[in-house]
Amino acid sequence: MDNTLAGKYGSMIKEMAKKSRAAAKIDETSVYEEANKDIQKYMFTLLDDNLLPGSGLGNVENFKAFYNEVQNGKSGLILMEHYTNLDLPEIVYMLDKYGEDWSKDFAEKIVAVAGMKLNEADPAVRAFAECFTRVVIYPTRSLDAVGAKDISQEEKEEEEKRARKINFAAMRAMDACKKRGQVILVFPSGTRYRPGKPETKKGLREIDSYLRLFDKMILVSINGKCLHFNPECPDNMIMDLVTQEKVTLTASPVIDCKEFRNKILESLPADEPDPKQKTVDAIMEGLEKMHMENEGK
Repeated sequence: MDNTLAGKYGSMIKEMAKKSRAAAKIDETSVYEEANKDIQKYMFTLLDDNLLPGSGLGNVENFKAFYNEVQNGKSGLILMEHYTNLDLPEIVYMLDKYGEDWSKDFAEKIVAVAGMKLNEADPAVRAFAECFTRVVIYPTRSLDAVGAKDISQEEKEEEEKRARKINFAAMRAMDACKKRGQVILVFPSGTRYRPGKPETKKGLREIDSYLRLFDKMILVSINGKCLHFNPECPDNMIMDLVTQEKVTLTASPVIDCKEFRNKILESLPADEPDPKQKTVDAIMEGLEKMHMENEGK
């Protein structure tokens, strides 16, 4: 039996691609993309098929407390573990399926920060990405990869210019989201965790800037996953292996971003060479602790 996404859901993925309307090439005019509801229903069907009974939200009271802070005018940030390309769909799906007015509204408010590769890779991946509202950025890792390419210096400079334009527009889009009372979701590792590659669990230094820009945050750990890397095609999302599993998304208590950041910085020695990375390391340590505690349950 073909247990890949392409094998089990190939016809559905083709239908999703047909209904896609997201930009295939990102520039500063296309960094904010609303969820495509025509495609989202397919994603929810996939989750219906593969989330086993008992899947759902952990520490629901923390999700609700965070939502109430946002309703009261605080800017809200979700920092979440990242194992599969179903992580974002799952949090929106689970909040929606929880079925209360606040949780349904919370699901609608989530705006994920996503790398432009999801738009530009291929139509199937783009269709998956546009199920949910996003602000698209040009990740540092992608720009580093350009710098390593065997291309002219002029081409590299043009790409750096493009990155600056996209990311400046993305910051403005996020600011607009905050003013509208939307919630920004970020995967602080910037990539999915890959077994045997601990560097993929390292938090990105840039996450420190989010702590300065937002009032309140929650950390969300993930236990269980319905998608697994295919060792034969590890870089092709559509070839991920599908399994039915119980998945739990657990929220930390609400955290004051400024207080959290200041506490970490104040604990560091005066000669600490990279204090920003230390604040992000603390985030990742918190997520790992939550993950291990919930794994035991």
